[in-house]
Amino acid sequence: MSAILYLIRHCETKGNRVKCFQGRIDTDISEAGAVQLEHLGRRFAEVPLTAVRTSPLLRAYRTAEAVSALHGLTPQIDERLIEICGGIWEGKPWADLPALDPEQSRRWVKEPWNFCAEGGEPMRSVYDRMREAILDAGEAFDGGCAALVSHGCAVRNGLCFAMGLPPEGLNEVPWCDNTAVCCLEVEHGRVRVLYANDSSHLPNPPSAAEKSSWWRA
Repeated sequence: MSAILYLIRHCETKGNRVKCFQGRIDTDISEAGAVQLEHLGRRFAEVPLTAVRTSPLLRAYRTAEAVSALHGLTPQIDERLIEICGGIWEGKPWADLPALDPEQSRRWVKEPWNFCAEGGEPMRSVYDRMREAILDAGEAFDGGCAALVSHGCAVRNGLCFAMGLPPEGLNEVPWCDNTAVCCLEVEHGRVRVLYANDSSHLPNPPSAAEKSSWWRA
């Protein structure tokens, strides 16, 4: 048998709108984010979910609630799905980061696998825990399907692993938009990407993430 896992990025937040590095800052969702969740919930209404696991941060948990709502499920907290800790980057405008921390800003773009802001989490650690979260869910929900709700950087690392790439392959992996869905099949510890970064449930794509290039490069 196999498990189908839907890896989902949270909806738009107030932090997304003001263009700051959020990391572990527990920002609430925006008005646009609430609308995105209505569409996301409808998308998953007919999906026979076994469970929903989520990062503990509010923006992810509220997204998980929208996915769970029509299934009578309670989202389960999985700390491995939390966003990267950005250390001194957290709460800073993206536009200020190249001057604040030029070396780590260069790494974020050129070699993200070596990124680690002062006081923060190494990118390689994010890759490792997302790999564990995916493989664990694949085993736990074998024969069924589940949703995993996470964050932009964390989802990118999870998708990197699912594509069969090491952390050094991160720049080959696209960033996912707010509420975008990646569908993974896990069978006996082997992962296959069925599709990635799908936001076809949104009536007016692209989402806020797609419209903003400041955090990509």
